[in-house]
Amino acid sequence: MRIIAGEFRSRRLKSLPGAATRPTPDRLRETLFDILTPRIAGVTFLDGYAGTGAVGIEALSRGAAHAFFLERNRAAIEAIRENLASLELERRSTVVPGPVLLTLPRHRARMVFLDPPYELEREYTAAMERLGEAPPELVIVQHSIRLEIGEGYGGLRRTRVVRQGENALSFFAA
Repeated sequence: MRIIAGEFRSRRLKSLPGAATRPTPDRLRETLFDILTPRIAGVTFLDGYAGTGAVGIEALSRGAAHAFFLERNRAAIEAIRENLASLELERRSTVVPGPVLLTLPRHRARMVFLDPPYELEREYTAAMERLGEAPPELVIVQHSIRLEIGEGYGGLRRTRVVRQGENALSFFAA
């Protein structure tokens, strides 16, 4: 796994063996940030269900001011910390251990990326309902193309869907 573009372009990231995390494929990450590039500079970015932190680190590489990494898996948290340290990004980031549904409401960001494990369908609805109560500017949800995501949650409305292989990105705005 590598950083696609920006300040840390082509730098390799530590990944985790096994099925504990499902990294966002490089091509899908590139598509996501091609869309976000005009809006990413200077924002606070939240990477929920962060895994190795690749999406949040990509946001930092492309000019985000700060990133929150929410994750409950201990091995993933350690990988995030190692990846941030290898790029000297500790001062621009906050790693938040614990269940995302509990930590999400305590960390405000203009852009939120959520990528719950695909088998935890209820996590999608619960996380989106929490975000809909005090909506950020933009929420992007990565999900299986087979999962039906609602059109709206509280103050958030879906504005776009991008499909790529077995994955989809649903964009929600306040």
